Amino acid sequence: MKTRIATLQNHRIRHLIARFGRARLIERADGRAELRGASPDEQTEAKEWISLFDHHTILHVTPE
Repeated sequence: MKTRIATLQNHRIRHLIARFGRARLIERADGRAELRGASPDEQTEAKEWISLFDHHTILHVTPE
């Protein structure tokens, strides 16, 4: 069942926007942006990048 859930979740990913160390900022198929696997330092770096280059994005953080 884990494989099926992982497969269903992967279909929701649209594309990778940027990487911050191990963290990934992705755009999902529903148009929302999500930061996955980020440490607190990587979250800060991503927020700074978003404020400069992609300021319309609302950040959702998902730990991995």
